[in-house]
Amino acid sequence: MNNCIVIIPTYNEIENVESIIRAVLSQHKHFHVLIVDDNSPDHTADKVRLLQTEFEGRLFLENRKEKSGLGTAYVHGFKWALANNYEFIFEMDADFSHNPNDLEKLYNACHFGDADLAIGSRYVTGVNVVNWPLNRVLLSYFASVYVRMITGMQIHDATAGFVCYKREVLEKINLDKIKFVGYAFQIEMKYRTFSHNFKITEVPIIFTDRTKGQSKMSNSIIVEAVFGVISLRLKKLINRL
Repeated sequence: MNNCIVIIPTYNEIENVESIIRAVLSQHKHFHVLIVDDNSPDHTADKVRLLQTEFEGRLFLENRKEKSGLGTAYVHGFKWALANNYEFIFEMDADFSHNPNDLEKLYNACHFGDADLAIGSRYVTGVNVVNWPLNRVLLSYFASVYVRMITGMQIHDATAGFVCYKREVLEKINLDKIKFVGYAFQIEMKYRTFSHNFKITEVPIIFTDRTKGQSKMSNSIIVEAVFGVISLRLKKLINRL
């Protein structure tokens, strides 16, 4: 059985979902794909079902009843991947902001290197972001600076959503305790990994903003991240993380 699964959450990604699936499944390294769809009104899930006949045994779909947030979608996918015995479990966006060609770099960092969590990092070698407005770049960059100051994690891209976990990390983390949904979810997963003394490695990538579909960013996601980091640090200090 293949040991690598790429989890891609979707909500109204009909314009991107077929292309991203084909791009991932055409990589030299043999990956499987799990789409976790939140009952998209644009029928993203129906497109995935059609593609499953072409990619039988490599493309899987979990169709949730409603839009419940990025964090819960990934937790759903993590539990599915662990139950199905995958060793390397990836997070990836559907909109090509993460280049499928970089998946193997993350895999190599975990399989051949010593990483337990490999992060596709926009900022470890400078600022490698294409087509983002300056205010968005600054928000993302200084969010990671803020996270380093509060948590002590020496990670340049704490909000990155392009990562590879070894299964041992997800087995150790209590996934039922994960509550955040947006940027804060990505920070929380890294902080829990860090708190369990797993090895975290940043792999430089180039991030390109989506050209199709709409961003899911909102003010509530930003607020959650700002206050969520403080909450995580306090829980760690009182041994309740």
